[in-house]
Amino acid sequence: MPPRLSILIAEDNAADRMLLSTIVSRQGHRSLTASNGLEAVALFEQERPQLVLMDALMPVMDGFEAARRIKQAAGDELVPIIFLTSLTEGEALVRCLEAGGDDFLAKPYNRVILEAKINAMDRLRRLQDTVRQQRDLIARHNEYLLNEQRVAKAVFDKVAHSGCLAAPNIRYLQSPFALFNGDLLLAAFKPSGGMHVLLGDFTGHGLPAAIGAMPLAEVFYGMTAKGYSLPEIVREINAKLKRILPLGVFCCATLLNISFQRRVVEVWSGGLPDGYLLRANGGERVPLVSRHLPLGILEPTAFNDRYEVFPLEVGDRVFLMTDGVMEASNQQGELFGEMRLLRVFAANRQPSQLFAEMQQALLSFRGEQQDDVSLVEVSMVEEGSLNRGPLTFTGSGQNSPLDWSASFEFRGETLRRFNPLPLLLQLLLEVEGLRPQGGALYSVLAELYSNALEHGVLGLDSSLKCDVEGFAEYYQQRSAKLAELHQGYVRFHLQLVPEPGGGRLTVRVEDSGAGFDVQAVLEDKLRVDRLCGRGLMLVRQLSERCSWAEDGRGVSVEFSWLAGA
Repeated sequence: MPPRLSILIAEDNAADRMLLSTIVSRQGHRSLTASNGLEAVALFEQERPQLVLMDALMPVMDGFEAARRIKQAAGDELVPIIFLTSLTEGEALVRCLEAGGDDFLAKPYNRVILEAKINAMDRLRRLQDTVRQQRDLIARHNEYLLNEQRVAKAVFDKVAHSGCLAAPNIRYLQSPFALFNGDLLLAAFKPSGGMHVLLGDFTGHGLPAAIGAMPLAEVFYGMTAKGYSLPEIVREINAKLKRILPLGVFCCATLLNISFQRRVVEVWSGGLPDGYLLRANGGERVPLVSRHLPLGILEPTAFNDRYEVFPLEVGDRVFLMTDGVMEASNQQGELFGEMRLLRVFAANRQPSQLFAEMQQALLSFRGEQQDDVSLVEVSMVEEGSLNRGPLTFTGSGQNSPLDWSASFEFRGETLRRFNPLPLLLQLLLEVEGLRPQGGALYSVLAELYSNALEHGVLGLDSSLKCDVEGFAEYYQQRSAKLAELHQGYVRFHLQLVPEPGGGRLTVRVEDSGAGFDVQAVLEDKLRVDRLCGRGLMLVRQLSERCSWAEDGRGVSVEFSWLAGA
């Protein structure tokens, strides 16, 4: 049985009004009556009936004006209006529709037809009400989802941007295509004072594209803070993404390891457009070629972590970008492309303005955005200009042992595959007193290990690094010899002893190499035009005491601290 409706009858003829009221009442509905359009509007606003029977021609206010006002008062709620008219059918239909009517009934009135039209309009009204309720439900769900995304994005941004993107040597542009950004830019200081930078581009856009960003950022920041090397970090990221991402989802990425002390940059790139190293001296532009598959595609056993090493001088800059830059299109559908980017490089006259010029060229060219766009510039600066904060630790360090010694020997197979520095640093920085010197401690350990491995065990000649070409040759030899290493060792002897008001750490590093002429090396003064020799100077500057074994096969350094300092 149809539901009982409240129906407004607006008819100036008393007999017709009574007839319609009787028909409506016998059908089980409640009737409200008005003798003109003005009364009808007032009664509608007071009673809010579900349906209106409206005479077209009435005094004071005709039915067409009354219909327009009732529709306006109803808002987005559907209140069907059936016009009652003695006009010709064609003319009545046009005027009904123009006034906002939904149907019409010609005089004289037919009870059966009127009942059918009331039922039809009621079905339409209930359908509209259902649609409106579903619309409101969808809107509430959409707002709920948007709120969840906003909260997730706030957490995501805090994790993804918890590093050092605000460092003065980094400038970047990120223009997301959706609320979540498929592009990912991470930067973090290393314990040694250097910097890791990662630019990534996940397949797709929005939340699906960003789903792998959280675990990637977790690995990047966690391993960087513990002193892991670039190859170890990129291997772990690849293994984790391969394990958790669905088939067809991966991350094109470029990773940089910048050492401000040794003045080098290590570059691993997989799947992104080629970056560029722009020399401050002479303006030479060195392509940083993408030589690997993206992260998350290869199984860990097939993954290649080989990187390239380039010397840096103050003022040199590295430019990285995602394919959203190259594939940006204008209104004519043309791509921005590499040639336009290179023309920006060629036209630049003020190096400090180059990044801004690249942004402006992209903005001027681009039409409707179709992809996430990221562009980053990382400059080589003096380390003291970075104002990096102190290292952060999860433990208080107050319960750490203060009187112990330990020895480690890392042999051929391990030296090929394992970086002992994070292990040693984590052990030493459990000592609260050593934490303020964490950066210096890591830098010294890294330099001593590098010298022991490269010059002692592998027998490399650092004089190769006297120029850019020799620098590249040096690292090619290093990779080749390390891949073939099966014998040799590097030993670390750590001794921690308490002293009045503090304590002292002694680190002795030995290797299986032939040794070197210590006196000759120490007397060889560092020349500003050389790319080698900086390591020993660094060790002497950062440690409290430093001494070499007479045969050149070992070195001992000391650090001390005062309690509460």
